[in-house]
Amino acid sequence: MNYLGHFYLSQNDPELVVGNFIGDFVKGKKYRDYPDKISEGIMMHRHIDYFTDQHPIVGKGRKRLFDTYRHYSGVIMDMYYDHFLANLWQDYSKESLSLFSQRMYEIIDEYWDHLPEKSRHMFPYMKSGDWLQKYSTVTGIGNSLTGMSKRLNNGSGLEHSVDQLQEFYDEFQSEFQEFIVDIKNNFD
Repeated sequence: MNYLGHFYLSQNDPELVVGNFIGDFVKGKKYRDYPDKISEGIMMHRHIDYFTDQHPIVGKGRKRLFDTYRHYSGVIMDMYYDHFLANLWQDYSKESLSLFSQRMYEIIDEYWDHLPEKSRHMFPYMKSGDWLQKYSTVTGIGNSLTGMSKRLNNGSGLEHSVDQLQEFYDEFQSEFQEFIVDIKNNFD
């Protein structure tokens, strides 16, 4: 799960949202430097990542990608799953994706002073590009993967991974629909 998935699982708690947002930017025991609920969100982010990385359904999808993308296959799966969550949003939320996205951006803005520097640099791009909403289309997720590939600047080939999404779309979507039930049951 990427940003949309982490926000979705944050139980509509603003401080859990913030903690989940900055989870990748806070290393080691630095989570202790944050208010309790944000710290809990950071730890929740780590638990979501662990749960996702260890899940056998996610592993099936990673196997399709591994020969080409190696250790990036997990990152790609996170992006694919955010795509399916966004694309099927009406199946998982009564609130529109547009309203949810705007609410998440407002929460992050409100807690700006708690954001680590790297997340402060990235967030304006997320907000102005409305990444959460754009995840819903294959083109949007493709653009996000291309952007990641450019930032990595290491020949990862992430910009081509949208091809596998299209080739195995039904398989990835079916696996996501199984997985989302499991992860919701574990984090509700």
